[in-house]
Amino acid sequence: MEQQQKQAPPQIKNVAQFLRGALKARVGALNGKRLDYFKGKAAVKALLSPAYQKLKDVPPAKDSAQAITVLSAVNAFAFFLRVQRGGPSGSSSSSPKILQIIQEQKFAEEEYFVWFYEGPQWTTYAGGLLMVAIMLAGVMFPLWPPIMRLGVWYLSIGMLGLIGLFFAIAIVRLIFYIITVVVASPGIWIFPQLFADVGFVESFIPLWEWDIPKKKKKKSKKDEKPEKSEKKKAKAVSTNGGGAFIEEVDDSASSRPQSRSARVEDVPDEDD
Repeated sequence: MEQQQKQAPPQIKNVAQFLRGALKARVGALNGKRLDYFKGKAAVKALLSPAYQKLKDVPPAKDSAQAITVLSAVNAFAFFLRVQRGGPSGSSSSSPKILQIIQEQKFAEEEYFVWFYEGPQWTTYAGGLLMVAIMLAGVMFPLWPPIMRLGVWYLSIGMLGLIGLFFAIAIVRLIFYIITVVVASPGIWIFPQLFADVGFVESFIPLWEWDIPKKKKKKSKKDEKPEKSEKKKAKAVSTNGGGAFIEEVDDSASSRPQSRSARVEDVPDEDD
């Protein structure tokens, strides 16, 4: 497959590289190995997106027909292959789906395709070299110049000091809150936003705050009046096959103001 991919024209390689980064990866199991796969419809949408239209040195894809033609060309160079998706590979429904390569390779929007192209590997190589460099630097720490070792020592002491200061503030604010709950209820929090999901500066603003529980919003009298009026309105209960409804109305002319009467009216059936 790698040999076929190397023989692909530059434009086809650019399309495969674009799709590898644009498509949302699904993880499947092919011969016991986990690989990424996608649905053909998602690839067509990716080629019709504005991001692809802005690319240079790629085949044109103005409509679905052109997009399918381009994707068929990418499939011909084994960047991805058509597969049949089965059930979960494990006992859980969220386990990777079982994939099986189909001999007849053709692109279709409703089919699934598994990736055999990982894209540019320079980021992986760069990350590996960086990890090796960091490990070597740590191992060779005794050979560092005295000034660099002293700088690292000060830096580590500073980081430990910041962590210790954070825990000290958390303990002090808790003790102060317990004291103020007893002395001046409902209590005072120092740095109330310290553990909130906010920025670093916002965590220390405001300096203190009363621990007042948030009040639940109560319905105002204005909101209650419409509800009462709605209860006084006529209520209609329709029947499915009876062709009649019962409307409940106020009996204002009755000698008992609180009593109600019912009125039955015939209505035509909708099926007629």
